[in-house]
Amino acid sequence: MIERLLPAYVVCAATREVTVPDGTLFPEEEAIVAKALAKRRNDFTTARACARRAMRGLGLEPVAVLHGKRGMPLWPDGIVGSLTHCDGYRAAALARAADVLSLGVDAEPHAPLPDGVGALVVRPEEQERFTGPPAGEEGGIHWDRVLFSAKESVFKTWYPLTLTELDFDEADLTFHREGDRAAEGTFTARLLRTDPALPPTLEGRWRVEGGIVTTAVLLRPDWRETGGAVG
Repeated sequence: MIERLLPAYVVCAATREVTVPDGTLFPEEEAIVAKALAKRRNDFTTARACARRAMRGLGLEPVAVLHGKRGMPLWPDGIVGSLTHCDGYRAAALARAADVLSLGVDAEPHAPLPDGVGALVVRPEEQERFTGPPAGEEGGIHWDRVLFSAKESVFKTWYPLTLTELDFDEADLTFHREGDRAAEGTFTARLLRTDPALPPTLEGRWRVEGGIVTTAVLLRPDWRETGGAVG
């Protein structure tokens, strides 16, 4: 699903497998999860298996994917990428830095956010924009979960360029459907905290399929010349 949200020059790899065979981690990666619980280890391992498939798609030899501050994946020089995992879905998206300045992808189960989380994530004006039938009806969308995922993609795009955190209430998102009942579309994220490394708005895409929400944001290196973010 992630590949449907991004241009062809971004190589994506995804799986619905929960586990991968033992021995698929590099020693440096193994050290990171040596004492981790089984779920954390599986998430880490399957996401990196996807990353290595994407590396091959770019014509690269697979390498270890370590992480920096806030768990940010550390990619080879000249490569930009993002990882995501949730119950039932793992994915990686990679591109060459000549084509992409930063990108973020996220996947979530298509279900309501847990009690209390929505109040921390959804701004009042965002709530007012949610349209369409209720999520329990045919064609309905759990907009709170889509918004959560979209903000995760925004933050994954923001953080590598600024190395500062962006709170959930510091991005104001507007969603657009491609057709009244389509379970996919675009979104615009207006950043309420600005940084010279990014434009004031970011553009992204979202999709709901097979019980999974996927979102993606992409920022091209030439965004200053083109007048903004390019989704």
